[in-house]
Amino acid sequence: MKSYGQLCAVARALDVVGDRWTLLIVRELLIRESARFTDLQTGLPGIAPNLLAQRLRTLEDEGVVMRELAVPPASGSAYRLTTRGRALDGVVRELLKWGAPTVPDAPPDAIFQMHWLSMPAQFLLADREPDGPAITIRFGDPRDGFDVRAGVSHGLHIGPCQSDRVPGLTITGPGPALAGLIQGRIPLQHAEKLGIRFTGDAAILERLLPQSS
Repeated sequence: MKSYGQLCAVARALDVVGDRWTLLIVRELLIRESARFTDLQTGLPGIAPNLLAQRLRTLEDEGVVMRELAVPPASGSAYRLTTRGRALDGVVRELLKWGAPTVPDAPPDAIFQMHWLSMPAQFLLADREPDGPAITIRFGDPRDGFDVRAGVSHGLHIGPCQSDRVPGLTITGPGPALAGLIQGRIPLQHAEKLGIRFTGDAAILERLLPQSS
């Protein structure tokens, strides 16, 4: 990306992260913490491999991303945000909040991946029974999903699915309906009519959902 050439912090920041796809790469690494090149390709449908490689090189050169050995059983190298890269979390959060009202108006053919929902879930879900029993709710599956745990130390935990964890409830379904559910726009009792599927005790989700409007 050609520099704006301005002595302005906003312009200087955009010199680094203003290119198309760059902040979505940051989004993937905020969600996954560590990701191989193929993981990033999967989470960024539509990006050309050579463009992804170019963006990653730029982010490495700018001290936003670093490369490390992948965690076994995966092999090869993986990418992780540096401390400076993780500082973009606030920027991505504000974009998420700003863009949330437009989600219901997304085109019908908009691509959806379940793990993307983990970011808004961090701000929309809350444990209204913090002294209640421990529960694990899984959205999606380990290939594309995340676990929400409540009743554990230090409040609500949202992170990648763990294969050794047995969820009390698994949730799947279309993106618009799931987004509406965690936003509180769709009551739990109407969810199945919109294509959301529950495996397990759906009632435990009430503990975490915002009040429907």
